[in-house]
Amino acid sequence: MGRSPGPDPSFPYLDENCRYRFPDPAFARGDIVAVGGNLSPGMLLSAYEQGIFPWYNPEDPVIWQSPDPRFVVFPEKLHISASMGKIFRQGTFIISFNRDFPAVIRGCAAIDRPGQGGTWISGDIISAYTELHRLGWVHSAESWQDGELAGGCYGIRLGNVFCGESMFARRSNASKAAFLRLAQYLFDDGVRFIDCQVPTEHLRSLGGQELGRREFLALLNKTLR
Repeated sequence: MGRSPGPDPSFPYLDENCRYRFPDPAFARGDIVAVGGNLSPGMLLSAYEQGIFPWYNPEDPVIWQSPDPRFVVFPEKLHISASMGKIFRQGTFIISFNRDFPAVIRGCAAIDRPGQGGTWISGDIISAYTELHRLGWVHSAESWQDGELAGGCYGIRLGNVFCGESMFARRSNASKAAFLRLAQYLFDDGVRFIDCQVPTEHLRSLGGQELGRREFLALLNKTLR
């Protein structure tokens, strides 16, 4: 896109207390809102608070996106199937929170995703979200089986909004188990909805639904206020 790949080294570093105003995604003609900048804590938090997140290939500069439609899960729509209920009753997985975030994000980066031609979770993304985890903004859920990490998921919590980022599974249903238990915990703790970003059949089976971008942004702004 005519720029150097990855974060711009000349762009100012923003700590978690600094904010940056992106162009209003409500008026974006497509999913892309802005290009450039870096992945410093304040930049990332600013983006999520405005309904935007980084999503780009390693050979690109940082691309900030706000998809239309958006995909969300509300507490009353969270769906635990009969088969997943059986898995929970049988104790197939041991679920933990924030026990091994580095392993979860590396697992998400390494998992094969057919049709995507590689991963968007680059070394820069791993470093940036690991720093946000250290600062207390990013959280993970892990599914363990036989003492090994079988799957997990992670995302950013902003008050009563949780922005899911990615999930992976090395064993069948491991990512679903981690996501569902995390979602139950978050909803019990006051989270109003989980932003799943873009529609997938996997997330639809767990209760995800589409919202138009403007409707999503209005809901986000109201909830964060």
